[in-house]
Amino acid sequence: MTTVHPPFDAAVSFEHRRIDLENWADVYVVGDVHGCLEDLETLFSVLDLGDDDLVVFVGDLVRKGPQSKAVLEQVRESPRLLSVRGNNEQKVLDGDAAVPALGPTDYRYIESMPVAISWDGGVVVHGGVDPNRPLSAHSSEDLLTMRSPAGNGYDGPFWFDAYEGPPRVFFGHTVLERPLEREWAVGLDTGCVYGGSLTAYDVRRERFVSVSTGGHRDRSDEKIVVPKTG
Repeated sequence: MTTVHPPFDAAVSFEHRRIDLENWADVYVVGDVHGCLEDLETLFSVLDLGDDDLVVFVGDLVRKGPQSKAVLEQVRESPRLLSVRGNNEQKVLDGDAAVPALGPTDYRYIESMPVAISWDGGVVVHGGVDPNRPLSAHSSEDLLTMRSPAGNGYDGPFWFDAYEGPPRVFFGHTVLERPLEREWAVGLDTGCVYGGSLTAYDVRRERFVSVSTGGHRDRSDEKIVVPKTG
């Protein structure tokens, strides 16, 4: 099987930001927020972030929940909060979806979001990667929407069941019944907007931190993935 090599050993066609984890104390990666500001504030309270801590979001800050603009503003205005672009941000940019409250500053921020944020040994993207192609062969759309490279969406098979790294990929997009932790993949979309939970991964301590949510949308069981064990 061809695996994705550590980023970024070849030219890539997507927007990418490189960070150095040594510049930060605690580092967290957070799943899809979807405009759920109250849940995000609850999670931040549990994390008790310090000035030298960093939070990286997997994208989909907006749409479906009630406070997309406020979530964007909170992330945009803090130097310790970063986010990759999700497919829902891309839909807003492409005019395929509307969030009426957003203004020019919001759109400029969304346009500035990288599609990938990486550090030594890890990369954050929204959707995922194709296990059978090197990272340099992926497009922005691939990283935004990857779920089932050889299948049809939630029918599987899912990319993270075949991916063997490196690097370790932190991702959202695919709604999971519970967080997924593998050697080379960490799944963080635990259905915040659907009444599941909002989940962070503590990179230093290698553990999940989740808060329960009330939910704003219904979702069929067929579109909630139960991760394989083992």
